[in-house]
Amino acid sequence: MNPGSRMPESSALPSQSSGPAPSTDPGVVAERTVLGEADIARALTRIAHEIVERNKGTADLVLLGIPTRGVQLAHRLAERLAQIEPTFGGEYGTLDVTMYRDDLRRQPTRAVGQTVLPGSLDGTIDDKVVVLVDDVLFSGRTIRAALDALNDLGRPRVVRLAALVDRGHRELPIRADYVGKNLPTSRRERVRVRLADVDGGVDAVVISGAATAGTGTGESTGHGESEAAL
Repeated sequence: MNPGSRMPESSALPSQSSGPAPSTDPGVVAERTVLGEADIARALTRIAHEIVERNKGTADLVLLGIPTRGVQLAHRLAERLAQIEPTFGGEYGTLDVTMYRDDLRRQPTRAVGQTVLPGSLDGTIDDKVVVLVDDVLFSGRTIRAALDALNDLGRPRVVRLAALVDRGHRELPIRADYVGKNLPTSRRERVRVRLADVDGGVDAVVISGAATAGTGTGESTGHGESEAAL
């Protein structure tokens, strides 16, 4: 597969497979797995077929993953699209949204990543069908930042969103066009997407969090919406 001219440095993250130490606080719910490796694989295959069906093929299709795990999910979707439609070259890119976030003043030390478009695009997304790929859709603020970032790259014909998990609690009028799993959650719960090629171990989506008010963060730890609960 061809991920463009180069992959972003931000995709090389230290392993997080061990996760947090189990809490002894009786108010904290133990971590539970809601999607396993096979579930994630089936969800991505279904999303790939839905993309092809809605787009009536893969003509002018561009996949852009939002770091970190959205990039790996875009890679997997590109592989599946190439299997479904051999004319699709299997390319995907990355879209760094760091400098477009609305919480930079709160956390000004964020590391800036790289935006890398597929090599065949010649640096423009004009008149393309862009599918943004992220792991967890939560408040919608990261996707708003992604839309702003796209404006600096060109004028796509249409922009769509694919998310492995939609956990609700939107703060902006944004919705996903392709969803692997709708997962009702409390704001006090945490949703973690673990991918073997990023975190080690096996693919999984897990939930942990507080059973009582005042504990837990109500954030997702997948990069996408994890830092958007302001």
